[in-house]
Amino acid sequence: MNMLWLMLLVVFSSSVSSNGINTTRPDVVNIGAILSFNSLIGKVAKVAINAAVEDVNSNSGILNGTKLKVAMQDTKDSDFLGIIEAMRFMENDTVAIIGPQFSVTSHVISHIANELHVPLLSFAATDFTLTSLQFPFFVRTTQSDLFQMAAVAELVGFYGWRDVVAIYIDDDFGRNGIAALGDQLNEKRCKISYKAPLNPKESTEDIRNVLLKVNWMESRIFILHIYASWGIEVLKQAKKLMMMENGYVWIATDWLSTILDTDPSLLSAASDDIQGVLTLRMHTPDNELKRRFLSRWSNLTSSSSIGIRKSTDTFGLNTYGLYAYDSVWILARALESFFSQGGEATFSNDSSMTEFSGGHIHLDAMSIFDGGDLLLRSILQVNTTGVTGPIKFDADRNLNDPAYEVINVIGTGVRTIGYWSNFSGLSISPPMEVQKMKLKNTNSSQLYSVIWPGQTTQKPRGWVFPENGRHLRIGVPLRISYREFVSKGDTQGSQGFSGYCIDVFTAALEQLPYGVPYNFVSYGDGHTNPPTTDLLRMITRGTFDAVVGDITITTSRAKMVDFTQPYIESGLVVVAPIRKSNSSAWAFLRPFTPMMWCVTGIFFLVVGAVVWILERRTNDDFRGPPRRQVVTIMWFSFSTLFFSQKERTGSTLARFVLIIWLFVVLVLNSSYTASLTSILTVEQLSSPVKGIESLVTSNEPVGFLRGSFAKNYLTDELNIHNSRLVPLNSPEEYNRALKAGPSGGGVAAVIDERAYMELFLSTRCEYSIVGQEFTKMGWGFAFPRDSPLAIDMSTAILKLSENGNLQRIHDKWLMRSACSSEGAKQDVDRLQIKSFWGLFLLSGLACVLALLLYLINMMCQFFKHSRDVSQPASLGSFLQFLKQKEEDVQIRSKRRRSERVSNRIMHENGSINDANF
Repeated sequence: MNMLWLMLLVVFSSSVSSNGINTTRPDVVNIGAILSFNSLIGKVAKVAINAAVEDVNSNSGILNGTKLKVAMQDTKDSDFLGIIEAMRFMENDTVAIIGPQFSVTSHVISHIANELHVPLLSFAATDFTLTSLQFPFFVRTTQSDLFQMAAVAELVGFYGWRDVVAIYIDDDFGRNGIAALGDQLNEKRCKISYKAPLNPKESTEDIRNVLLKVNWMESRIFILHIYASWGIEVLKQAKKLMMMENGYVWIATDWLSTILDTDPSLLSAASDDIQGVLTLRMHTPDNELKRRFLSRWSNLTSSSSIGIRKSTDTFGLNTYGLYAYDSVWILARALESFFSQGGEATFSNDSSMTEFSGGHIHLDAMSIFDGGDLLLRSILQVNTTGVTGPIKFDADRNLNDPAYEVINVIGTGVRTIGYWSNFSGLSISPPMEVQKMKLKNTNSSQLYSVIWPGQTTQKPRGWVFPENGRHLRIGVPLRISYREFVSKGDTQGSQGFSGYCIDVFTAALEQLPYGVPYNFVSYGDGHTNPPTTDLLRMITRGTFDAVVGDITITTSRAKMVDFTQPYIESGLVVVAPIRKSNSSAWAFLRPFTPMMWCVTGIFFLVVGAVVWILERRTNDDFRGPPRRQVVTIMWFSFSTLFFSQKERTGSTLARFVLIIWLFVVLVLNSSYTASLTSILTVEQLSSPVKGIESLVTSNEPVGFLRGSFAKNYLTDELNIHNSRLVPLNSPEEYNRALKAGPSGGGVAAVIDERAYMELFLSTRCEYSIVGQEFTKMGWGFAFPRDSPLAIDMSTAILKLSENGNLQRIHDKWLMRSACSSEGAKQDVDRLQIKSFWGLFLLSGLACVLALLLYLINMMCQFFKHSRDVSQPASLGSFLQFLKQKEEDVQIRSKRRRSERVSNRIMHENGSINDANF
């Protein structure tokens, strides 16, 4: 009896956990697997899944005796069969499905999984649009194409390419992957210039036609995003079409690395077809679990293990096989958590399916997994380590820290040239090492060198001119003025055009390492200068492929097209008539400002007074009646201006003050002479217009070149009313309008670019540039937005500047010497006190110091003299002492000392006589 109760207690304790949750577990849990057995990914995944199920069932530390039973269905590369097999699983109480393998199939089956609450763990469906919002029961246990396309975009940006051509499979997998690529490229300021979809059922001839079409495109960067089953065929046809030569770039997504990992012998068989190709491989860090699984792989693929292949017909392990293996373990650990939380593998009928009862497809037999929500949460909470490394899902249900290897096919092997991860970008170090070194913010993107198609290590330019027989149409403005820049003739120049701009353009083309087929096309009616903005719009409309001419680079224009590096600087200037004027009778006063004159005069008097104070007691030249002394101070002060003072200075302090002052006078003299010379020279050229400031504040008419940007600048930036602006067409009209002046129906000044005005002034000396250049701009050649030719031409222009050819072309067309084009400066800066305050301060300090030392010396002499003459010291006696000549004071002091000595001797003699008496 006791034994019976003991057995009941054991059974009860095994069915009830310590917290009161029912933990009864089934003996077997049914899971399904939807694969394509004859595909590279499917055959590897089949072995990996069977191995994982066997490992889970043989591990006593998980599921506590519950066994996994996997049922695999072969879809035979058919999406339709995949859907049917998934529905069959739903009839057999399947708690989860490993797969589907293909993204297209996953889109459909995910709807069924949503309805029946059966989680799908897909190790190969990489389409990023299989989101958790629309398909909550779809769990991707591999990397998303969103990250793979981010890695591809990073590669494109790393090598500085701007346009790519996308060749892809035309289904959900291909279209969505290329859509992700387009978004990622936009972030790198790159774009897909052409999309070439391929039908999954296309023939070899169809593939050739598509490749021929993309070969006509400008870009030579091809992104190949297709299935592994016939990706090699595309590269094979590309090789036959000479599209694997120097200058081409092929970047294959991870389908190529999957092929090479599964069938390494392909490198020898098809090595010529895939040389120089870059591909990606999902990065799985090295760990002990992965090493053990790799060591078992050859045994797993032997005939004894799979029973369907010859012993010599083995295949390698690709990364999808690793993720398939981990998918089973993710499900096993989730089931362990599921059962621990009281979950039960029970199913209930779907009432919406009862109307489909009957027939061979028993839809009414499909049931809802009651614990599907709990199992799904358990799957997403798994945090473990598998053969692919750490396994944990983020908030978007993607595996944490996605990473890819960048592989270059070289000879009969492959070479890893770097890594990409979403936290470190491109690096030559594995992501885990980068993370350990904490180089997320400091590690710059870098890769090892690449052997490109054509067996070259030089990075391909990435684009060529389209091979459709059309030359570039270069728009050239048909100018009627300033033909030195652009002109059209019968024989001169390139294709009938000549001028400074044309020569610079053709010289830059010669610097390019490739030829550029082009034709110049004139734009304009030949009677007026064509508006530059209209000419640039022809580029945006596709009429012109570029514009060459005197095109100023402005902000608004840079928004329409891309400009090259400026090849000449040219800002807006003001040109006005100048006239000769007679110098004023008081022009000699203009070098100094009134304040400067006053301070200079005061210092002359101060220095003269200081020297007089220091010299008057010892120097007869500075003594005499008061009137004479005032005259002496005045004469001595101003005579130092010409270094012609007659009075001698004997004291050391006076000489010190005088030396400092003479240095100040020397500087003032030189500055005055230079400034007066400049005034008397420049003043002969004057104009009522002083610059752009005086024009803005006046109401006089202003001329400008018709069709230039100057009008918009004057009205929008300087707020000059449109009624004051007079459009002019040629230098001749400039001349007539300036001669007539505002009173004769002309203009007060003309505003145009410096490059034009220098030519205009070279033969017209009656005009000049007044004021300063008030804008800083340049001329450049215009190309369509994101044109790679604009970048190459900019580099060529810089080379022309460095080797001096740009200056030689300038001198050939624009060098003129008839008149100075620098103009006359209308407002000569007068010399101000702020420019000389240091000199005056130095002289002032010298005077103060000399007076202080003189005062101290005089006080010492005064006190000594007072003792000698037995006179009380007072301010009045001190001032009287200062007035006396030093020689008289000394004589008087000596006399008083002699008298005191005589008196003392007489007193002493009298005392002696009295004592004798």
